[in-house]
Amino acid sequence: MELNADFNTRVVVHSNDIEWQASPMPGVDRRMLDRIGGEVARATTIVRYAPDSKFSAHTHTGGEEFIVLEGVFQDEHGDYPTGTYVRNPPTTAHTPGSSPGCTIFVKLWQFDLADRNQFRKSMADELGDKTNGVASAELHRDDREVVTYHQLDEGASYTNSGSGGLEMLVITGSVIEGGETLGQNSWLRLPEGQTLSVKAGQTGAKIWIKAGHLPFAKPPAV
Repeated sequence: MELNADFNTRVVVHSNDIEWQASPMPGVDRRMLDRIGGEVARATTIVRYAPDSKFSAHTHTGGEEFIVLEGVFQDEHGDYPTGTYVRNPPTTAHTPGSSPGCTIFVKLWQFDLADRNQFRKSMADELGDKTNGVASAELHRDDREVVTYHQLDEGASYTNSGSGGLEMLVITGSVIEGGETLGQNSWLRLPEGQTLSVKAGQTGAKIWIKAGHLPFAKPPAV
């Protein structure tokens, strides 16, 4: 399967407007944003766990990165409340689920296969002081990418040169980009060479950004 697999074009998905699709596990549904591959795929997805649902135990051969958007994600390593950012690198394993239910934004098969840096962070706890209405946090940096989180006041502007391509998820609120309003759970991908420039809407915005990684995009090594 290929979905939004041309990394040289601008892509916007207003994910709240698309239907949920059932996964192979009962009670776990998803909205696919981009994908190369079948059930084993380089994928960017919003996943919803119904209360008391879980996924089968598995190893992340290509790594897993996710944000908890709503509820509490759980596995045998602990509870991950709303606003948690997690990196589970290649070779890590778990049995994910959620007693209260949750929604996560997850990226699979997008790690350096030699990466072993596993961690979890509360994104809000990482924020620095505001400058011109924007508070920012650097969540992760390596030779392939930089991952950041930003809280924008109403009307505040944010720019990112997007060297190596860029993705943005609007976690809450809204932003205007290229004359288009992107609301909660909207996802944008810009190719290398395009600069991100956004302005927050009336309620401000919380946005997650990954930059620099698109030149490394490729199908999973199955």
